[in-house]
Amino acid sequence: MENGRIVENYIDQTKEKYDLDDDVYGNILVALTECVNNAIVHGNKEDKTKDVTIGIDIKDHEISFTIEDEGEGFEYEELPDPTAPENIDKLGGRGVFLMKHLADEVKYYEPGNKVEITFYI
Repeated sequence: MENGRIVENYIDQTKEKYDLDDDVYGNILVALTECVNNAIVHGNKEDKTKDVTIGIDIKDHEISFTIEDEGEGFEYEELPDPTAPENIDKLGGRGVFLMKHLADEVKYYEPGNKVEITFYI
């Protein structure tokens, strides 16, 4: 978790290098931070011997980040809606919810320990 600044610096460098709009930058910052935190906490179970890998791919008018942890994955299609009345007081699922609403595309790869987040720029 102490590597959170590394992720923020990575996003800051990406913003500068590709001259990203402030709104897109904000969405990337929140979504990518949530995704990396989920990979560390839920995927790798905070095991410091396991890594989280972040990749970037830029094409024409889109930027994609791939985040992969060394965990067993999860059933991403079975997450409850955190905005449903019965889940309002529960903490789980909010990060994935934010990712889906801030990014233009979110794609999970089996077994659920790798995700690609795409933003149109």
